[in-house]
Amino acid sequence: MVCKKMNKNELNFILQEGEGLKIEFKESLNKLDKEMTAFANSEGGRIFLGISDDKKIKGIKTNNKLKSQIQDMARNCDPKINIKLEETNNILIIHVKEGTDKPYKCSAGFYLRQGPNSQKMTRNEIFNFAVNTGKIRFDEQIENKFNYPTDFDRTKLNLYLNLAKISKTISNEKILIELNAARKNKKLKFNNAGVLFFAKNPQKLISHSVFTSVLFKDNEGSDVIDRQEIDGNLIQITEDVMKFIKKNTRVAYKFTGKPQRENVYEYPQEAIREAVINSVMHRDYFESGHNNILRIFPDKLTITNVWIKPSWFKPGRDTFRRNKIIANLFLRTGWIEKIGSGFERMTSFCKEINAPVFKLDLDEKYFRIIFFKSKDYLDLASKVDAKVDAKVDAKLTSKERKIIDFVLQNKKITSSQLQNLFGISREMANRYFKKLLKKGLFLRKGSGKSTYYILKSKVIKID
Repeated sequence: MVCKKMNKNELNFILQEGEGLKIEFKESLNKLDKEMTAFANSEGGRIFLGISDDKKIKGIKTNNKLKSQIQDMARNCDPKINIKLEETNNILIIHVKEGTDKPYKCSAGFYLRQGPNSQKMTRNEIFNFAVNTGKIRFDEQIENKFNYPTDFDRTKLNLYLNLAKISKTISNEKILIELNAARKNKKLKFNNAGVLFFAKNPQKLISHSVFTSVLFKDNEGSDVIDRQEIDGNLIQITEDVMKFIKKNTRVAYKFTGKPQRENVYEYPQEAIREAVINSVMHRDYFESGHNNILRIFPDKLTITNVWIKPSWFKPGRDTFRRNKIIANLFLRTGWIEKIGSGFERMTSFCKEINAPVFKLDLDEKYFRIIFFKSKDYLDLASKVDAKVDAKVDAKLTSKERKIIDFVLQNKKITSSQLQNLFGISREMANRYFKKLLKKGLFLRKGSGKSTYYILKSKVIKID
């Protein structure tokens, strides 16, 4: 059967979008049955025959013989796969429906679509897949209470397209369908992934998608200093959780005499960001009684999300994606490099700042990741405390810290700059400089009207 022809604008948009969960480019029939099997075992998809992996249209000569070969490949899969063919611009598009009799197998084995790749399933994955073929995925489910366009946020879509570096060449409706955020029969219907990314108020329909963030004064978690219920779409939630972390953790500024100061963070920020993304991407949204939770204690930082542990899953070895559409939307933003690389990347980020490798604490329902403080940060912090205690006999005052901040930003400070900073007299400014020189934190340079002050090499400040 031949489908309605795709127009040029739609094709150009797909070329920009590139390969993904439901798009595959191929130049020839080589291993075509593998791709058809992977789509049938997943959510269906389209194979663009005549396009190279680097998005170049090579074209393919379409005739009845070629079509028969493709149909034979689909029929020879076990069970047979239903496909439809579409011809456009010297390209043959093979539409593969999601199978209703999973799992499907080709001559090379069982395959499953993982982001832009078709991966061969292991024995355990095949077994788990067969057991759970009837399980409903949360992000695929249509949210009938969502009213388009009333509940749709055009700005969120535009921000997402900018983040994913996709330019708009087709309508919003067609873009949402191509992103697998919505389907259209008579009306455009959003699935839960579409709600979590592109709704004006995602929490109106999925209230438990908020991210609870808490700062504790004690290691037991009984004394709360700061707490925030972070809402918005999943992009906003990720960004705002990171803002909470940056506000409530510390950074050491190490001044070494170079043009820019060296920042040493208390915790591995990039590793934590990866964990935050994974927590909103893979949580079990069917469980509505619990939120994702960030906890910052005096000695550690933890991120906990609700999940149902697959029997075969082993952290660091197996790839696990509970919400495939959500994961694919994040993948397109460039915030994650590829599905399944999270643990490896987080380990690398921890090592970069000499922090202990994170610890996983998981059971049948909860997935918790624990981060520890950077050894470099702790070393610098102890040196600062020792230096201040030995030379000052008291903590720096708030104004002295403000002076140090000014020099960290501007490299030096003059008497007139200090007078303007605090609105004080020249005599009072000189008193501040004398105290800072006595504490061994500043050096005096120049003479007369050209006098200025700089921080001593290797002076460190902790925020």
